[in-house]
Order: sequence, then C-alpha cells, then structure tokens
Amino acid sequence: MISIPHKAKHFLVFIIKLLIVVGALYFIYNQLATNKQLDWEKFLVLFKKNQSIAGILFILFFSFLNRFLEIVKWQNLAQVVKPISVGEATKQVLAALTLGVFTPIGVGEYAGKALYFDKKDTKKIIFLNLICNGIQIVATGFFGILGIMFLGYWLWSLSIIGIVLCVFLFYFITKKIKIKGYSIDGLIERINEIPKKVHRKNFILGICRYLVFSHQYYFLFVAFDVNASYPILMATITTVYFLASVIPSFQFLDFALKGSLAVYFFGLLHVNEWVIIFVTTLMWFLNVVIPVIIGTYFVIKFKPRWN
Repeated sequence: MISIPHKAKHFLVFIIKLLIVVGALYFIYNQLATNKQLDWEKFLVLFKKNQSIAGILFILFFSFLNRFLEIVKWQNLAQVVKPISVGEATKQVLAALTLGVFTPIGVGEYAGKALYFDKKDTKKIIFLNLICNGIQIVATGFFGILGIMFLGYWLWSLSIIGIVLCVFLFYFITKKIKIKGYSIDGLIERINEIPKKVHRKNFILGICRYLVFSHQYYFLFVAFDVNASYPILMATITTVYFLASVIPSFQFLDFALKGSLAVYFFGLLHVNEWVIIFVTTLMWFLNVVIPVIIGTYFVIKFKPRWN
C-alpha cells in the first residue's frame, strides 16, 4: 500500500475542504443571481411597506428553532455511540449539511457526521442518521397525506394509501429474507436496540421541527399579504413538502423542485407567482443558505482522524 506523507495528507484535506466551501458559496450565489423569476423591486416595495423589527425577529426565530431542534435531535441519537455536547452536535450538523449540498438526497450529510467519529463507529453513525432523518420523512408523509385529503385530491390520497399498504404487505412477505446477510427483521432489531426514551425524544423533536418550518412558511405568506385561510394554506404547504420529498434529487435541484411545486399548488389559490417564488426562496435562504454559510466555517476547522 502506498504511504502518503503527513504534509501531503494535510494539503489534500485542505484542498478538499476549500472545494467544498467554494462550491457551497458558488451554489448559493448562482441560485440567487440567475433566478429570473425573482423580482427584487417588488420584494423591496412590499418589504418596506410591511417591515417590522418584531416581524423579522419572529421569522428569524423560526429558522433558529428549526435548526436547533435538528441539533438537539442529533445530540439525542449520537449518545447511543457516545455523549456529545450541544456545541459538538452543532458543529457536526452544520458541517454535514454543507457537505450534503452537493450530493443526491443528502448522502454527503451521512459521511460528514461519520467523519467526526471513530472509523469503527461509521456504520452506527450512518444508521443513527437514517433514524434522525427518518422521523422527518414520517412527519412529512403523515401531514402531507392529511393535506392532500383536505384539499380534496382523493385519487391521489387513495393511491398513496394503496402504496403504503403494499409496502406493509411487502414487509410481511420479505421480512425473513436475507440479502448479503441483511434482512428487514434485522433492521427492525437494530432499531429496537436503541433505547425507547431516545426514540420518544427523536419522535417529539421531529414532529416539533416539522411544525416549526411549516408554520414559518405559513407566516411568510401572511407577511406577503396572502389572504387564504389557515387550513387551506397549511394543507397546501404540507402537500408541497410531501410531493417534493418523494422525488429524489440533489440538494441544488431540491430548491427548484419545491419552487415549481409551490408555484403550481399556490397558484391554484390565486397567489401571485412572484410572491410564491420569493417566499420559497426566503425559506431556502433562511433554513439552508445561512446554516450552510455557518457550516463552511466548521468544514474549514475540521481536523480529520488519521487512525
């Protein structure tokens, strides 16, 4: 095996970290600068009309709470391997988010968190991250199906329920079958090995996080003078999030995907297209861009384990 000199290793890691940071910042700039649907003049006019320090702080608090709940959720799950502080969990979550920007369905996020732990714990960390993200998928699916039903898309609702029933049927038929030593029963056993109190906390934090960012979406529409009723607006929000979540994509395509779905569904409520685009962009900026920018600092500060 070829041995790489210590200084060469450090240089290689520096180059990789630099590419990640530059790539993340370029991605953010490209999304904001090249989106021709963003009418900044209209945005500034409405912002000056409705600007309020209390309102801005209120919206920013939702972004802080959204990411804080994710950090505490990860801290709760990571303790299965070893206890970590909120500060350490913050570093891991934000650095992993930055890495996940470039990868399909956020695969880089899993690798990003694993890098902070011993190599022997890599599989456990990846599994725990699946559990961490899994509760968000469950929440998105549950509230999304309720939203679709509330909006009266009964054919879609029945189709989704049918798919869910097929998944359960598939589970009961194949749960004992092993592929390369792995089986669904084995996966369930591994899930059950995690203490119930950890699962309960993960569930509560996951649901709370979903309610936080979905209501931030709602309050942004209210701030832009959208007059649709609360139930209709929330049902549309949960529908958009659900449909966006079931289509695998890169993080940089996820922004465009959510935007296009939002334009269609909120357009049915006669919401101006530019308002939809701006609200979707602000949600992305507040909940992805700002954390990724902070995460670039932790990427640069990251010190790899050579053992």
